[in-house]
Amino acid sequence: MPSARTKAIVALGMLPMLAACENSATAFMIEGSQHALILVREKPYFWQSTVNQAVIASRLPHCQRRVPIHPDGTELTPMEVFEAGERLWALRQGNRWYLVGTDKCQVQDWENAAGSTPGPSLGTFRFKDGVAAFIPAGK
Repeated sequence: MPSARTKAIVALGMLPMLAACENSATAFMIEGSQHALILVREKPYFWQSTVNQAVIASRLPHCQRRVPIHPDGTELTPMEVFEAGERLWALRQGNRWYLVGTDKCQVQDWENAAGSTPGPSLGTFRFKDGVAAFIPAGK
């Protein structure tokens, strides 16, 4: 049977591996807590070089849907949020674009051929103090 000291050493040795994992969610609140766009990032294994991502479009009680999007690196590539219409937002992460609608809670890739922003910037999902956060435009 391993001693308490051996267990403690093993537990300390595991800390860097656990620290390399990520499981976070941060929200852009649209109309209180019932209407939001949520970026979810999950890296279940420390040896992975990418992080799984999903966007949750939520407009309760009408709909809520989690849709996987393209993976990202372990350092969060900032994701900008733009107003694109009524209950419609455009998200840009690097050179990838997504359209998110909360009328029916849909998320899809978007080929933004023009490359221009569809409306005003509302803010950005990015790391702040080592944690994923939504930072409103102008802050």
